[in-house]
Amino acid sequence: MKKYIHLLLLFGLFLTFANAGSVTAEVSQKEVVAGNMVQLRIKAEGKRAVFPHIEKIDDARVLGRSQRQNNSISYINGKMSMTHTTNLILSFAPQHTVTIPSYSVKVDGQTYTTKPITVKVVKASAPGMGSSVKYSLHIRADKKTVIVGEPLVVTVYFSLKTGVRLADNPQYTKPVFKGFFVKDVNEPRSYIKGNQQVQELRYILTPQKEGNFTIGPATARISEIDRSRQDMFGRFFGSNGKSIVSNTLNITVKPKPKDTDLVGNFTLTSQLDHQQVKANKPVNLTVRIEGNGSLEDFDLGDYEIDGVTVYSDDAKIDSKLSGDRLKSTFVKSFAFISDHDFTIPKRTISVYDPEKKTVTTLTIPAYHIKVKAAAHTAAVPTAGSNEGKVQTNLPQPGQNAEKTVVKKVEVVRVNWWMIVLAFLAGALSVYLLSLLPKFKSRVPSPFKESEALKLLYAHINDDKEAEAMVRKLYAKQNGDKSVIIDKKELKALVDKYRVR
Repeated sequence: MKKYIHLLLLFGLFLTFANAGSVTAEVSQKEVVAGNMVQLRIKAEGKRAVFPHIEKIDDARVLGRSQRQNNSISYINGKMSMTHTTNLILSFAPQHTVTIPSYSVKVDGQTYTTKPITVKVVKASAPGMGSSVKYSLHIRADKKTVIVGEPLVVTVYFSLKTGVRLADNPQYTKPVFKGFFVKDVNEPRSYIKGNQQVQELRYILTPQKEGNFTIGPATARISEIDRSRQDMFGRFFGSNGKSIVSNTLNITVKPKPKDTDLVGNFTLTSQLDHQQVKANKPVNLTVRIEGNGSLEDFDLGDYEIDGVTVYSDDAKIDSKLSGDRLKSTFVKSFAFISDHDFTIPKRTISVYDPEKKTVTTLTIPAYHIKVKAAAHTAAVPTAGSNEGKVQTNLPQPGQNAEKTVVKKVEVVRVNWWMIVLAFLAGALSVYLLSLLPKFKSRVPSPFKESEALKLLYAHINDDKEAEAMVRKLYAKQNGDKSVIIDKKELKALVDKYRVR
């Protein structure tokens, strides 16, 4: 009897352990080449599992995260047992040998821990230097320490070993550039170096604030042709997919030694088209800054002058690499309109040169504008015109009343059939015009575009439609033949402010 009792106790204990929770951890591979992806899977058995929040494994950032659940059914001595399993899968790319620490997981209220795992990382050769690696990603920067506003160039090298055949183009994801203003260099470079085909992708980075920043990594999904699978004609089909990851870069951004507007080496030129104009005619000022450094986030604010309407175009900024140097150009135009004399004030821009460690000043000089008053002269009627004349039989000044001659008025009789014919012709014209609405838009505007430009300029700050129309009129006035003015839209805007 005691033996049966012991057997029942052991059987119950076995069932208890069989239904108890458990946690295990394993990796996809324990030895990898630097830049290759490793997957860590933490498996928890139980009804409810709570995993820790993991952002980094050692110093490698977690690049992918997924969670899966599944149920399995088993029979023990004729009794059904169901097991609920939850898997947390983390993807990361170690750059050196790491030891995955022990993680605590709660399963059905109980805490379980995983065992540490060591992943050995084998360093790959530099890209294009006779490496035996089939493909790799690598990031380099021309500077590791910069100041706020000082540009640096980051290059991503994608290397593919000669002879490796891909089933599809690599799916590339560029690095993370948090804390930097980024401009892609749209001139990728490709070449062969050693036994590697190398492609360079470059980015111009301008730091926005001081601090220590991590750039990267870049990632790519590679689909290599599976040579073990052939069809009946000897052609390969199928592919093996693999993810590769680049290294990361640590960049230190220091504050500017002095509070300046720009960092680099620049020159400034300004050009004014007129210093003497008629009232309400625009005066155009163009400012051009160019040199070594970044101008991507530079903003030259608008002028504010009492009694003067100021209009400005969006700045045109161009950046390109010349060797290892960043060449930038900034161009912005202003238009000033007034009915009286005014002065465009002087403006200064401070520049810190990190190479010479000096501060220089760029100056936009002051301009004094002379405005001619608009002449108001009485209209002189042309010969033979009755416009503006008053017809009377009273004597004019200096004319003798006795010699006043009253002209004889002749009455011309018109036949009745001519009146009927004229009426029918008029009715027919009205009917035909109603059938041709498309010609209505061809009726010329009762005002000139130059007059509309003057009228709408005063409202560009409070009416976006007026501002957009002024842009078009201004561009057309300056010779842009691609601009098309909608006459109906222009008339509606002019009528809107004429009523006011």
